Amino acid sequence: MPAPRSSSAAPASSASSANQVAGTASFSKFMHVLQLVADAQEPVNVAALMRASGYPRPTVHRIVAALIAERLLVEHPHSATLGLGPRLIQLASRSWGRSELRLAAVDELKRLRDLTGETVHLAVPNDTTMVYIEKLESPSAVRMASRIGTSVSLHATAVGKAYMAALDDGALEALVKRLPMPRYTPNTTVDAAALRAEVRKTRERGWSVDNEENEAGIFCFGAVIRGVGGVPVAAISVSTLVFRQKEDPAQAYVAPLLEACRVISERIAQTPSLSGSDVL
Repeated sequence: MPAPRSSSAAPASSASSANQVAGTASFSKFMHVLQLVADAQEPVNVAALMRASGYPRPTVHRIVAALIAERLLVEHPHSATLGLGPRLIQLASRSWGRSELRLAAVDELKRLRDLTGETVHLAVPNDTTMVYIEKLESPSAVRMASRIGTSVSLHATAVGKAYMAALDDGALEALVKRLPMPRYTPNTTVDAAALRAEVRKTRERGWSVDNEENEAGIFCFGAVIRGVGGVPVAAISVSTLVFRQKEDPAQAYVAPLLEACRVISERIAQTPSLSGSDVL
């Protein structure tokens, strides 16, 4: 490691800034590797992380060793593959249990699930995705594959399109320009112009749809939760199987969904700790 520069070589503030940038870069690498393990569909090893991250082997080894030491990752002894560690799961559990937004919304989410008889999700924006922070399963025997903590695309989900429709034009355009739009099903919108048109429709009617765009056989209705000043802070979806969708979806799903969002938005506005745009 190079020796620190003397004060005569660079001002103290400049050296401090350089150290902060270097520390941030290292932290970002650690988080990137951790995210790769979390998002992997199958257990991964160091070689797989090297390919996915583009980092050299010594860097990946160093990061993995540090994450294991902090119990953020665990290494399975027989396969040498990696999984999320108990400390990370503990932190995530505490974050979820203490989420003020989730606690403010959970009663209405239960009421919405009971009224519709369908699966209900609560999601918050995270850069170019939405993250589920609550899921209440339908009482039906059929279960959806989603889970709390799952990141889902903005362009292919009802929660994502509801959130985008609540943004002002400038923020929406900036987001669309950098939005990845992979195709998940034949119905997925992968064209920016088509997505803008869908967002306009969502604004006009006040709620969004996911017509088998994220998962085949699943139809979702979405609406936004707003904070103070109308800032979008979260979204709710009601998800049903296409074959059992009720004849009058506007009454069966959309009306109770909009009412739930209205009540939760009012509750947020009346709660000082939830009065900003960051309500987690």
